Amino acid sequence: MPSAKRTHRVGEEFREILAEEILKLKDPRVGFVTVTHVDVAPDLKSALVFYTAMGEESERKGTRAALRSASGHLRRVIGREVRLKFLPQLEFREDASYEGAGRVEELLKKLKEDHAES
Repeated sequence: MPSAKRTHRVGEEFREILAEEILKLKDPRVGFVTVTHVDVAPDLKSALVFYTAMGEESERKGTRAALRSASGHLRRVIGREVRLKFLPQLEFREDASYEGAGRVEELLKKLKEDHAES
């Protein structure tokens, strides 16, 4: 079994490769996507790819579908770039932590504005 340090290092390498390759996808459904991090399973056979996507819900839904559709291509790219015994299954998840941070920022801004008015 690989160590936690190795799975983290492999995850970071996957993140860099995927971030670059997603930009090259020709699917018009792919919007502005940022790969935030990749959690690789200890056996290196699967990876959970967290990303953020800009736009309305319908646009983000299209991005989700496009990433799922491109997962085979993205796996092959990883296979060319990284020497592993197995190509990992990729699962894409929208990173909700960034939405929460944006909401907190909005609330703080409003609070500051309200305080300035008083």
